[in-house]
Amino acid sequence: MANNAPVWLAAGLRTPFVRVDGALEARDSLALSVPVLQAMASKATGPIDFGVWGAVVPNLTYANLAREVWFDAELDPHVPTYTTVMQCCTSMMGAFQAAGMLTEGRELALVGGVESMTRTQFGLNPNLSVWMRRVGQARSAGDRLKVLRTLRPSDIRLYVPRVQNRVTGKSMGEHCEDMAKTWNISRQEQDELALASHRTAVAAQDRGFFDDLVVAVDGHARDDFPRRDTSLERLARLKPAFDTTSGRGTLTAGNSSPLTDGAAGVWVATEKGLARLPAATPRVRLIDFEVAAVDIFQEGLLMAPVSAIPRMLARQRLTFADIHLWEIHEAFSAQVACHLKALEDAAFVKQKAGVEHTFGKFPRERMNPNGGSVALGHPFAATGARILSQAVKELAAMPAGSRAVVSICADGGEGTVALLAN
Repeated sequence: MANNAPVWLAAGLRTPFVRVDGALEARDSLALSVPVLQAMASKATGPIDFGVWGAVVPNLTYANLAREVWFDAELDPHVPTYTTVMQCCTSMMGAFQAAGMLTEGRELALVGGVESMTRTQFGLNPNLSVWMRRVGQARSAGDRLKVLRTLRPSDIRLYVPRVQNRVTGKSMGEHCEDMAKTWNISRQEQDELALASHRTAVAAQDRGFFDDLVVAVDGHARDDFPRRDTSLERLARLKPAFDTTSGRGTLTAGNSSPLTDGAAGVWVATEKGLARLPAATPRVRLIDFEVAAVDIFQEGLLMAPVSAIPRMLARQRLTFADIHLWEIHEAFSAQVACHLKALEDAAFVKQKAGVEHTFGKFPRERMNPNGGSVALGHPFAATGARILSQAVKELAAMPAGSRAVVSICADGGEGTVALLAN
């Protein structure tokens, strides 16, 4: 905030995260978002001052997703709402943006994101779209015939959105395979991280950790993906999913986050705004944040948080040991392993982050205690709100003075990290 008043994050709600073509397949991004907004708004005892929402996968039927979601949820139409997009960092960046907008009279924001990978919309080739528009504009049969003759067979095709980077033409998994090879990350290390994610997620489900973070939708109240029956042996039997020809591929369906449908929200507030939420709502302070970007042709598509985390810690004069909870988004287990290895590499940190490495050994035992995206799922724009709410709840229950770092990497070579304290 411009006046340096404390900014608070309070745990929000989310849908269950479910597999593509699964239990929530009938719902598009709007319909997935509505139950979350309605449930969160019902908890507020005062006005919500503005809303921020986003989705990574575009839809041609609306421009300002946040506004359309607000209308469909039948919330107060006088509340300003806007859409933000930053790939997998979308709803986390939305929280940062909301924090910067808080002031007297703007004290409580509802922030989040959504992804319906099931309801991904195909589009026409741009040349075909232009041709169809000109056909419709033709004033006579002769004009229309002239336009019809201009259509080229090569233009008659659909645009099918793909989970790949536009400028490189490579998928996220292919990029992460490159990172794993660069950092010598073994298949076993990836599978061990994946297994830990599933085990901690299952344990969190069993003790009810997610019960007050998830709103049931269409009778579905639990995340699909945490596997009770998985093991290192089962994970080891899976075939490489992205590098299938070199014999060196290590990323599989088991150690990668799955394509997921889901929506999630989080509260961003001043102290006055917090007073409009139930007293039992977990809340912590947003102390600092950092945003970073890397050269995706040279530095690893998903490596930006390794620059952001050291810069933020150095600014706050903190070491790894000073952080009691680490929530690191698991796009792939290999990406997490690369981050951990790079964060402990003094030369790499100095070169990429521009700070001296005074942080010590990374405490892996403090990371993702309730499961990560490999086990819980990854609806791109919803992940930031999911991971923030999860971190807020965990951190709020820890001893006073505890701190957390939340980190998300994203397509395009970008990343966002946040420092929280209770």
